[in-house]
Formats: sequence, C-alpha cells, structure tokens
Amino acid sequence: MILDEETAQRRAALRALLVKPLLTAEHDADALVTVRRHLPYLREWLARETGWRLQADPETARLFVTTPTTTDSTRPARGRAGEPYGRRRYVLVCLALAVLERSDAQTTLGTLADQLLDLAAEPELAATGIEFTMDNRAERSDLVAVVRMLLDWGVLTKVAGDEDAYLSVTGDVLYDIQRQVLAALLTGSRGPSTVTAAAFEQRLTGLTAEPVPDTDDLRNQALRRRLTRRLLLDPVVYYDDLDPAELAYLTSQRSAVTRRIHEATGLWPEIRAEGIAMVDPDDQLTDVRMPEQRTDGHVTLLVAEHLARRQEATVDELHEFIRRMARQHTAYWRKGVTEPGAERQLLAVALERLTALRLVEAGTRTVRSLPAIGRFAIDEPTIRSAEALET
Repeated sequence: MILDEETAQRRAALRALLVKPLLTAEHDADALVTVRRHLPYLREWLARETGWRLQADPETARLFVTTPTTTDSTRPARGRAGEPYGRRRYVLVCLALAVLERSDAQTTLGTLADQLLDLAAEPELAATGIEFTMDNRAERSDLVAVVRMLLDWGVLTKVAGDEDAYLSVTGDVLYDIQRQVLAALLTGSRGPSTVTAAAFEQRLTGLTAEPVPDTDDLRNQALRRRLTRRLLLDPVVYYDDLDPAELAYLTSQRSAVTRRIHEATGLWPEIRAEGIAMVDPDDQLTDVRMPEQRTDGHVTLLVAEHLARRQEATVDELHEFIRRMARQHTAYWRKGVTEPGAERQLLAVALERLTALRLVEAGTRTVRSLPAIGRFAIDEPTIRSAEALET
C-alpha cells in the first residue's frame, strides 16, 4: 500500500518517538522537525490510545512512556560496548542526575565526581553497602560510562577534553548542562517527593500509579491504553498473561486495537492462538534481534531451535547441548568455545536474548519454552524417491 505524504510523515514521527522517546536538536534534528510538524496529531493519538504525554519545543521532544510493568529486567541500560548496567551504575546515574540538577550551567567530570562522592557519603546510601571512592580505574570507568550515556541522551554537551584522560588521571573534561533535557528525564505519573512510602517496591509503585477509573467508559479507556502500550512495547502479548478484564476487552476489540496501531505505526499484527505480536517489517522498532550473526547469534538460534521441540529443558541439558554444538561448529565460532566452562557464558547470552523476546522463561535450574518460540522449530526433512517426484 502506497501512503500519502502526510500519513507517511506521521508514521515516521511516531516511529521515531517509539525508537527514542527523547529527541534532541543536537542528535535528532530531522526527526525532531517531523515530530513538531505533526505535533497536534501525535499528541491526540498518543493521549487517546496510550495515555502517554508528548512534550515538544524547538530543542527537544519527549514522549513520557510508562512501561506495562516495573519488574521487567530484560531491557537494561547498556554501555557503548553493549555491556548491561549493574546496580552500581544505576546508582551512579541517579547520583549524577542529582548533582547536575544542583550544578551551574557548566561542570567538569572531576567536579561531578567530587560532588557525587559527597552525596554517596550520605548515611542512607552508605547503609545499602554501596561505596564510591573513584580511587581505582574500575570506578572511574563506571562514571565515564554513565557520563557517556548522558552525552548520548543530550543531557550533557562536551565543550573540551576527553573522558579517557580522566580515566588515566591525566586530564579533565568540560561539559555544558542541557537543563531542558535534564528536566524531561523523569517519566513517572507523579513527582518523587510526593511519594511517602519507605520501601523501594512501594515507592516504585507510587511513582507509576495511575488514577483508578470509576465509570465504564473510563475503565474501557484504561483497558485500551494498557493493551496498546503492551502491544507497542512487548515482543509478544500472551493471552495467559492478561487479567480477565484485559482478556475480555482484547477478545472483543482485537481487530480495532491492532488496526489503529497498524495505521499509526506500520506494525503488522501476527495473531496466534496463544497471543499477539506486532511485527515491524522494516525492523526499525526491534531492540532485540533474531537471528543475528557471529558466535553468540548462532548459539542463540541453535538453542531456540532446540527448545522449540520441547516444553522444558534443564540448564545442565542445555550446557551439554552447547558443548556438543561447540565441537561441531568449532571452525566457525570464536576461539575458546570448547574450553571447559565456556558453555555457561554462551548459554547466559542466549537465554538473556530469548527471555527479552518472550520466547522462554529461564529459572536457575530449568528453562521453559513459551509458545512464540515455535517459529524456530525445524521439522525433519521429508525424503521422497525419484519415482514419487516424477509422479
């Protein structure tokens, strides 16, 4: 289907926001122009279908996305080398943002580190067992990773210097602080200072809680928004994961909901007996990809194919399977894959990707296959005789 220019631009704008909910003039000039050109339409569609706010000005566009769940750990922040953030780096992100909020228009990496250490010395943080000294390269590397992420987000703009000089304690870096971007980072439905709960999970729930609808129309609106969010953000929405009200609404309104998503984004619904996946034929909105090349990608595909033929497998069985595959493919995989213990790292990478794609549920001892992994099943070849082919 050939789209008219306006529809194509609206789709491009919405897709740009879904890929990167924070656009800046420095990093995303063309996408920002397109978003601002179609701002009234985008705001209206997003408010009606998802309940997400869209804020835009000449320098930034911010889509305030709220995730369907606060317990999903399959999409961690990652450094430039692809390494997932751990607890220490997440703490550093929060401390760095707190320091920047109190800073002047410019700061240096050294000043940021010093002020961050002052905050980290507060009793509340010290009681958690997390300590920062910046006396070793590993801790400075964590801070540099966080700062480079803030540069990518547009919170900071580099004026002079290089982070590698800070790592080797031979220099410093000067940054401008972009306050408009900094102010737009939080996406909660209420300000953190208004949450009075003490426990972490309760505070997180308080930050993301939404008003409880009190009429049938508002309840249906809330259901439509929740389901649309999940279909936009999750690789697969399984019917078994929905509560009774969500399942009833999606069963009756499935065609309308998926049609509106397709018209606005270009995503196509793949509807199966177990659930729905909104598929992007252009692969632009895919954050975790299958298949992928190189050793880790090939291992993931082989594990997916192996699990597609069974409902469950133990971790020990999968380790043995990877050891066998490593011996079979040693000429094509990277060095060291046949060394003792290498299968553990290979399986960890594969399961991380398959879990993020909602293809498996991985426990400490067993891995359970989910329905969507069936697309990776390969049937045994059917061999026919020459006589049968001639007939």
